[in-house]
Amino acid sequence: MTEKHVFHSSILREYDIRGVVDKTLTASDSLAIGRAFGTMVVEKGGKSVCVGYDGRLSSFAFEAEVVKGLKSCGLNVKCIGMGPTPMLYFASKDADAGIMITGSHNPPDQNGFKMVIGGKPFFGDDIRRLGEIALSGNYASGEGSKIEFHVENQYIERLLQDYSSKKELKVVWDAGNGATGDILTALTKRLSGKHTLLFAEVDGTFPNHHPDPADPENLDNLQSMVATEKADIGIAFDGDGDRIGVVDGNGRILWGDQLMILFAEEVLKTNPEATIIADVKASQVLFDEIKRMGGKPLMWRTGHSLIKSKMIETGSPLAGEMSGHIFFADHYYGYDDALYAAIRLLGIVANLDGETLSDRFDRIPHMINTPELRFECDDTRKFTVVEEVKQRLKKDGANVDDTDGVRVLTEDGWWLLRSSNTQAVLVARCEAKNYDALERIKSQLKEQLKLSKVELPS
Repeated sequence: MTEKHVFHSSILREYDIRGVVDKTLTASDSLAIGRAFGTMVVEKGGKSVCVGYDGRLSSFAFEAEVVKGLKSCGLNVKCIGMGPTPMLYFASKDADAGIMITGSHNPPDQNGFKMVIGGKPFFGDDIRRLGEIALSGNYASGEGSKIEFHVENQYIERLLQDYSSKKELKVVWDAGNGATGDILTALTKRLSGKHTLLFAEVDGTFPNHHPDPADPENLDNLQSMVATEKADIGIAFDGDGDRIGVVDGNGRILWGDQLMILFAEEVLKTNPEATIIADVKASQVLFDEIKRMGGKPLMWRTGHSLIKSKMIETGSPLAGEMSGHIFFADHYYGYDDALYAAIRLLGIVANLDGETLSDRFDRIPHMINTPELRFECDDTRKFTVVEEVKQRLKKDGANVDDTDGVRVLTEDGWWLLRSSNTQAVLVARCEAKNYDALERIKSQLKEQLKLSKVELPS
């Protein structure tokens, strides 16, 4: 008998699935996702799928339903247990596909799914097709199996493989009670130097702070401990370990685009003239620095699946997002792994010739800019607002790049407005030569939002 399933209209996003637990995303949805995804794996000739889950309170129950759905398609399911998303990507190299139950950096009452097939991102049309299969109820059928597939030790060994150090460092780590906690605890025992861990106990209620290093408030504990320990560097992770946050020895935040300058400098030494990709939120300084160092800068759309696909298309060894997703194909596998990015960063810092990370940060050209500004806008409205702004700007003859939302270039600098694909928010950023120019740019952004009846928070 055909069992049709209808998903809530808001959960099938561009590059993953996200929803509010027991409201827009339920256990029955998890089963249908397992069955529909499993059907697509079978259609491609696949026989095995790795499954992992993060530390959210709903993740274990959702995992059980996904496994049930995959087995009903006749697939062999390899369960890696609880851990960070990049560990699932790592494990999936030994399977035909992978699915991770994770809410990433979203609030505790939310959860979701990230998927890969054949080592490639699963997004866009793939996710839309998953919804269509569930709606039709035409699932593959068979008798699958389930095994426990422990990869923690192999994963840690691989993380350590590319680490080299000329000196020992003092490092403070903040796992934010997210899914990296157990791996981080084991990893740091293998590293030289002194390591202080904050909030390494996995707790899906996130009792200490929200696990999103893109929000400066979530780095307060890390900055304080770096000062207390007189550490060389502080490193934080988001809820599922695919985004990194960093502060230097003076407690200053290095955003994703600033980290990318350090990573690009290292990668271009062995990959001259390589294409280095960054998302539309990145500073113009990054693109200019990549070009200065002999690389080919490429601005691309925000979104981990979109970036990974562009890396494959262009053969890029390195890509990154302002939000802290860093993707290494140089010596690694081309997916966003914040633990691996941290190891590569420690290697860079430990091998700086007579400099600290703070010294190197001082040498980066600095513009005046806002952090990533995120403000609520209903899912049914957010894309329309961006389109309205784009049409007005083009009518006015503005210099607009619409690679992802609108990035508006002016004599003062630039401003960006785009829709989040994972949350009911609009995202903005402004960058300028000086504070007066920044105020002028912010005024342009505010005026456009006002015309669309949206207010930019102070």
